[in-house]
Amino acid sequence: MDTQPIDPRFSGKPFYGKGRAKLRRFVFFTGVLLVNLAAVLWMADLFFRSGFHRAHVLLLIIFAILNGLLVLGSFHALFGALDIITGRKRSVRISRLAEGAPDHLEKRYAVVMPVYNEDSAKFCARIEAIYRSIETTGQLDKFDFFLLSDTRDLDLWVLEEVAWTNLCRRLKGFGKIYYRRRKVNENRKAGNIGDFVRTWGGGYEGMLVLDADSLMDGSDIVKMAKVMEAYPRLGILQTPPKLIRGVSVFTRLQQFAMRLYGPLFIRGLNFWQLGGGSYWGHNAMIRVKPFSEFCELPALPGREPFGGRILSHDFVEAALMVSEGWEVWLAWDIEGTYEEAPPTLVDHLKRDRRWCQGNLQHFWLIFARKLPLTVRIHLFMGIMAYLGSPLWFLFLIFGTWVAWDFHVSDLTPLPFDSFAERTFGIAGQWQGMILIGFVFTLLFLPKILALAGAMLVPRLRRAFGGFFPLLVGGMMETIVSMLLAPCMMLAHTLMVLSIITGHAVGWGNQSRETDGTAWADALRFHLAPTLLGIAWTVLALQIGWVFTLWMSPILLGLILCIPVSVWTSRSKYGRALARKNILATPEETSPPEILNLAIQAEASVHVALNAQMPHREGVIAAVVDPYVNSVHISLLENSDMGGVDESLANRCLKNGPGALSKSDLSQLLYTMPAMLMMHRAVWLGAMEDLHPIWIKAVESYRMRPGE
Repeated sequence: MDTQPIDPRFSGKPFYGKGRAKLRRFVFFTGVLLVNLAAVLWMADLFFRSGFHRAHVLLLIIFAILNGLLVLGSFHALFGALDIITGRKRSVRISRLAEGAPDHLEKRYAVVMPVYNEDSAKFCARIEAIYRSIETTGQLDKFDFFLLSDTRDLDLWVLEEVAWTNLCRRLKGFGKIYYRRRKVNENRKAGNIGDFVRTWGGGYEGMLVLDADSLMDGSDIVKMAKVMEAYPRLGILQTPPKLIRGVSVFTRLQQFAMRLYGPLFIRGLNFWQLGGGSYWGHNAMIRVKPFSEFCELPALPGREPFGGRILSHDFVEAALMVSEGWEVWLAWDIEGTYEEAPPTLVDHLKRDRRWCQGNLQHFWLIFARKLPLTVRIHLFMGIMAYLGSPLWFLFLIFGTWVAWDFHVSDLTPLPFDSFAERTFGIAGQWQGMILIGFVFTLLFLPKILALAGAMLVPRLRRAFGGFFPLLVGGMMETIVSMLLAPCMMLAHTLMVLSIITGHAVGWGNQSRETDGTAWADALRFHLAPTLLGIAWTVLALQIGWVFTLWMSPILLGLILCIPVSVWTSRSKYGRALARKNILATPEETSPPEILNLAIQAEASVHVALNAQMPHREGVIAAVVDPYVNSVHISLLENSDMGGVDESLANRCLKNGPGALSKSDLSQLLYTMPAMLMMHRAVWLGAMEDLHPIWIKAVESYRMRPGE
């Protein structure tokens, strides 16, 4: 009699029992609700005491939402701190399964890096570093590497092919490192990964998904694979990447904050989500088979921005995995996982525009059937990461309205008896101060806990540059983040309004390096918040100095957003801070080996096989240079050259590549006989039949380097 194979989702003992998981979630979220409820009732009592105003109900509703988010964040930090204090052995740690696993992996795994209009030398350097790092573990035979290009820039396409070829030659990686460029980049990154899964995924147990700026230590990658083999219920294993290589003040502030405060939030998040976690799109190991079966993303009803293809696909893929009974875990103790960040506030907000639209699309899914509670909470937190800003803005607007009404009415609020006064004998002004103190405690509690923890532990204190640099860095990060917050609030508010009014976002490549934001660009980008800040300040002064003082952090942040944006974008100031160890991180004071490998990596660059020489770059090199042309055509499918292709090739030779549209030039680059014909023509054809750009390219071979 045939027996059906046991579904791995239901085989063996769960890593963490359902009953204990429910208890943890009950304790965590009941605490959040009770603390938030107490604060809301306290504010309602304060409003009752000062007399009813039409805006009070709206203020109370918005406060309940915003303060709930604030309490949620503080509880993550608080429970994270408690988890750290109780010790590593008592923490829930999925990666401990690797400690008893066999030394050698049994299954095969793919390291997958999607790229889109990126610097090929840099992402190939990261692949080289990861390749060499895994090689030192003795497990390289179990891993293959895939560069999955969706690059639309034709010159960058050629550079990618050349860099990949050099990389494989130097590492002896042919048959281990693969390159593919999609003709049609449908559905962005999700479609790119989906194409890999459909085409090659069947040969692998799991795939490590990276971004173009990702870097991961080889031993940690092997550990993740061991966990996947040891625990058949595991669908996705996410790691918390650290930010590295920040040069500008903005990126140094980001990586310092994430490195100092991040562990608290990560441990607190792991406390309640356990096997119902989320996927952040990169630096994660995914089991291929269930991902292929359950994570195909349908288009949402309607048109973009709320309909169409899902932009924030990672949260949804994790939601589908968990809803089908697979577990998604956060490996909080995986240390060797890194990424880079946008270098300026402007670049950060441009990236946020895409994330904002993707997260707001989750409104379609948050109330869907079959989704577990943890999934709904993750989707809700992702949505509120952007909706919180317009709610905060409305709270400030309504607060200003109330203050203005009391100012123009010139009336003294009626002294109603309040619960706080009757029960505790608290005067009106003290009741308000207690609420303000409570909110500020919630706001700064994570920073205080993290800073105190780092200062009290000698190893951490030294890793962050020492006592004084750590203290100065913490103070600077707090002040600058307070100045940046109002600008980001307004930017997110405008993003949400833009999406609601039907303006969808495009798909651009992420800026990772820049020499700073120009004053003209900052003025254009931040003019609206600056003008709003000036107008709001004038109105606040009309109301009174007490209200102006209360609003001063918001008003200063809006008025100063242009100079703050420019100053934080400058690399020279970031380097000056680095020389003093201010905003230093452990990865700066003691660089990990994988980072050193990436810095030293140069296998993708070669003097002979090069598509960046003067007069023969990119597409020009693919036609003229014998080596580059050979590499390019070796990656094409064999095809015949039709009349249209021949006509395009002749026009390109006579009038130059600039005479062709991008789609026509792309068609030529995909046609093997056309590329061969053009190569022969520029070397053997009559010069009077060629455009000067080809003649210059051929003549450049007679020049010495530097001429």
